[in-house]
Amino acid sequence: MSGPALRLAVELDGDGAHPAAWRRAAHSPDHLLSPRRVAGVAAAAENAGFTLLTLEDGVLPPGSAPDVVGRIGAVERVAFLAASTSVIGIAPVVPVTYAEPFHVSSQLASLDHISVGRAGWVVSEEARPDAARVWGRPLVDGAAARAREPRDGVETVRGLWDSWEDDAVIRSVATSRYLDRDRLHYVDFTGETYAVKGPAIVPRPPQGQLVVFGRPDLVPVEQLDVALVAGRDVAEVTRAAAAVGTPRTFAEVEIALDTADATAEERVADLERHAPWTDRGRLRHIGSAAGLAALLGQLRGVVDGVRLHPLVLDEDLLELSRLVLPDLFERRHAVRPLPGASLRTHLGLDRPANRYAAGAAFEALEETR
Repeated sequence: MSGPALRLAVELDGDGAHPAAWRRAAHSPDHLLSPRRVAGVAAAAENAGFTLLTLEDGVLPPGSAPDVVGRIGAVERVAFLAASTSVIGIAPVVPVTYAEPFHVSSQLASLDHISVGRAGWVVSEEARPDAARVWGRPLVDGAAARAREPRDGVETVRGLWDSWEDDAVIRSVATSRYLDRDRLHYVDFTGETYAVKGPAIVPRPPQGQLVVFGRPDLVPVEQLDVALVAGRDVAEVTRAAAAVGTPRTFAEVEIALDTADATAEERVADLERHAPWTDRGRLRHIGSAAGLAALLGQLRGVVDGVRLHPLVLDEDLLELSRLVLPDLFERRHAVRPLPGASLRTHLGLDRPANRYAAGAAFEALEETR
């Protein structure tokens, strides 16, 4: 199927998508969280031509789940990477089940400022009961409560990003004024379990609103810029992408590639001796680089991009950089991000108008009639 060129994202948490990926890593275990390794993996993704990198997160400590070996908070890691990268978009996975939306808003707005408009947000949830105890919060239990948190959380965060108009910071030496207080606004959000008045403590992000990614079964589609859709084959992905109605869709794709030392099947079998590769209902490619390039070519016109989850970063990222992405770029099935552009620009998303400024302009127009 033909269609617009894909945007390519890659998940870079830990050693890879497989819980035993660390057994095939090219570094010693104590280097997993070292600054050099974190920056090196991000640089490899940027140099390969990925549009976006994401970093998974969770509040529970290492060893509390089969997929966690060790991690530092995603926001902290991405803030570090903002200084060591210059083109690639950066999006931490940030749950809003127990986190305060006011704090999430401030963290992500700051991230967009320090990355000069390259930041996004992958919305997730803390589904395990142990997470509530770590946060010191009451358990969010039941379908209605679990749906409420991302709905209210994303709405509040988006409102806070708009609580400063773009020209609220005036820095007037002549009048000794830093801010125009008339351009700061109260969001006045009241939900079932909390209320937020605002305004934010961080100026509006360079992108106006960060790019919000999330699963459409978790976050209301009207709050999403990019829906992350799953499906075990192209037909399922096609149906899922057609149903969401968000501005952009990305397919979740897990990959294991043939290498010079072992086939993809051999690599997966080696790791499966230690732990199972959890089936999350995603499209999965286990095979050659050419086969993956062909699969991604089939997704053109179905989705706007893909987020790849490599089996083992130290092995699969090399094959992606050597064989897969160059082939996609040569065939114009995918495009590289451009220096100096925002993540919204890379994804073809307009910079949204500030809701409060737009409302004031409308009221002024009405008064002149």
